[in-house]
Amino acid sequence: MEYHVDIAIIGASTGGTAAALAALQAGCSVLLTEETDWIGGQFTSQAVPGDEHRWIEEKGATRNYRLFRKRIRDYYYRNFPLTLEAKALPFFNPGNGAVGRLSADPRVAVAVLNEMLAQYIFSGRLILIKNCSLKKVAVDGDKIDFVTVLHRETGDMHDVKATYYLDGTDTGEMLPLAKAEYVTGAESQAQTGELHALDKADPLDMQAVTHCFAVDYIPEGDFTIEKPAAYGFWKNYQAEFWPEKQLSMVTPHHITHMPLKWSLFGEDGRDMFQYRRILDTSNFQKGEFVSDVTIINVPQTDYFLGPVIETADAEAHLQAAKELSLSFLYWLQTEAVTRDGKIGYRGLRLRKDVTGTSDGLAKAVYIRESRRIRAEFTILEEHVGKEARKRDKAENFWDSVGIGAYRIDLHPSTGNRNYLDIDCLPFQIPLGSMIPLRMDNLLPACKNIGTTHITNGCYRLHPVEWGIGEVAGYLAAFCIRNRYIPREVRNTKEKLYDFQKVLLDAGIELSWD
Repeated sequence: MEYHVDIAIIGASTGGTAAALAALQAGCSVLLTEETDWIGGQFTSQAVPGDEHRWIEEKGATRNYRLFRKRIRDYYYRNFPLTLEAKALPFFNPGNGAVGRLSADPRVAVAVLNEMLAQYIFSGRLILIKNCSLKKVAVDGDKIDFVTVLHRETGDMHDVKATYYLDGTDTGEMLPLAKAEYVTGAESQAQTGELHALDKADPLDMQAVTHCFAVDYIPEGDFTIEKPAAYGFWKNYQAEFWPEKQLSMVTPHHITHMPLKWSLFGEDGRDMFQYRRILDTSNFQKGEFVSDVTIINVPQTDYFLGPVIETADAEAHLQAAKELSLSFLYWLQTEAVTRDGKIGYRGLRLRKDVTGTSDGLAKAVYIRESRRIRAEFTILEEHVGKEARKRDKAENFWDSVGIGAYRIDLHPSTGNRNYLDIDCLPFQIPLGSMIPLRMDNLLPACKNIGTTHITNGCYRLHPVEWGIGEVAGYLAAFCIRNRYIPREVRNTKEKLYDFQKVLLDAGIELSWD
């Protein structure tokens, strides 16, 4: 079967889904593929509650992103028995998690995203193919001619012809197949001049991945999982920069690297259960839920023994990341010292229903670092890092197409390096970082833009990835309507101004106050 659309988006990540919504709102026909059966990426298939900056309720997000957040809250208002106190809150947070202002169940996020795209699916303007893998990218010179995708359930192969192709995968899957120029891993100071760059570049030095899972806690129950095959390894493993064994309640502090103590319920250390809690029973009428629910995405589940892209043993590392997460759960259930001095929280229950999987783990691994395009402009630490910049404001980009804010937050890496977590100034997204050096009809739509290993650390979180995706969708539609190519838009003053006006009209902020 062959499909013909205006825009093909490979990968329904957070950015890929936002790109589809934007392109559809701009009047284009779209084909969107997804590896799992849930669209939404970080929010859904990866089960990562939103990591957002402190101003998110007032500024620093697109109109569509705000609508998405509003509809998540509306979903709870419509379908759940909230307390009067919860209903009265100006910014209701279902889980009251510590890392974000809207910690919601991934099933709610995917339901809302499906609702936001429903009218376009029903009208036929959006073709959504789930459980689908990219198999081939046919290239003619500097343009993609067509792509071939495989529907894994039926075995059907589909050729997709489009005017523009957007890479919405979390790992930049289109880039090598399209023979587009890209980079991976950590650059050197000689390459980028960045203050915190390595002395020697290492393309395989990438941030840890995490296979998240959901749990609740029933004190009188016993929900101990089967002992994972690799449990013995993980029980004894300790990285040279880690203060104790991987399976323990002590990890490096993300900034100081000093030992940081955790506890499951905050009785003696950082509260692991509240950290990424997605359901706080106090928000709901008494007796409706038997327990709070949380997502386990903590340093103990960060897998950094090898990269999950660009290597022949990537699949083995993906499986090992699963084994680590399950091993940590098993350790919590059987060996952790409880708050009353006993051994093992056997009442920890793996909530397979929350992630929608048979093994209880998220449908997809949480990817922090992707392949990144070689772009017309690369965002460096000196543009956004507070220490490197030595100023109170980030670089003012003349070609800004959005804004974001987050710390430069790099998790332990496959290069056997500890956290790098440093201050970052509220920043802009330059259009130049989204324009590939050579390819004319390929655009990045998530964390695969022209950042470095270091600046990826602040451009990779939910609101920024969503914003990047939206801009990619609008840019492709703008180019189709006006018969431009993306680099022409960026490098022609009048065309850039017209495009920036399109973005402003669509509710995309281009600068911080």
